[in-house]
Amino acid sequence: MFAIGEFARHGRVSVRMLRHYDAIGLLEPVSVDPASGYRFYEAAQLSTLNRIIALKDLGFTLQQVAQILDEQVSAAELRGMLTLRRAELQAQITDDTARLARVEARLLSIESEASATTPSVVVKRMASLLVAELTGTAASYEPDAITPVIQPLCHALPRQLCAAGVAIAGPPLAYYTDADGDTGAVEVHATLPIGARPAGKHDFHIVELPEVPAAATLIHHGSMDHVLPSIQALARWIDANGYRSLGYARELTLEFGPDRDEWVTELQEPITTSKGEP
Repeated sequence: MFAIGEFARHGRVSVRMLRHYDAIGLLEPVSVDPASGYRFYEAAQLSTLNRIIALKDLGFTLQQVAQILDEQVSAAELRGMLTLRRAELQAQITDDTARLARVEARLLSIESEASATTPSVVVKRMASLLVAELTGTAASYEPDAITPVIQPLCHALPRQLCAAGVAIAGPPLAYYTDADGDTGAVEVHATLPIGARPAGKHDFHIVELPEVPAAATLIHHGSMDHVLPSIQALARWIDANGYRSLGYARELTLEFGPDRDEWVTELQEPITTSKGEP
């Protein structure tokens, strides 16, 4: 048998924790010296301690832990419960990470509001463009909803064009349209310019993007996960200069690589005057 301090060391827990577990009847010592009050444990109780700690660390309350132990759940059943709980926690971490990214994007936007820097916006005419494209649907226009949809499309499209023997004629361009219904979902279009329509069957679509008589353009530096301040700077410029937006901004990738913080993207938002004239 082990004294409480020795048992605590083998279980990698505190003596205080063992005393608490004893007090609530969760893990009682096998014997208590009547004269000194010293608690003693057996090595076999480490198995129970491991279950308690694992369940507690996965978010179960001590009352729930006690119920699980009372039901004498088998090791296989316990593993199944822990695996399910682990999946729930991983999903929560994913959600929290996405929420943190949204908070950081809003903070960047707030910080950019305090800057006196005037964005370098250029109004351009965008010629019509023949592109090959793959599409997907994002739940919203928020960056954390767009990124997991557009990235697989951007990776797959050049491989499909290469397999079809289609030459790429320019840098990647992404554009967006509203999905059907009032869900707030967005159709994501990942495109690559091509010189001519290919023959035969293929999994990508061929689209001719129409000419845009006027687009307010702004260069965004860095990951598209942090594009919100640039999008909003462009919106403020459009409003301040008497224009109206005619839709989502296109995203023309000028530079990209493994380090997303070094990406360079031109935002191209179609505009008209406030009177509706191009």
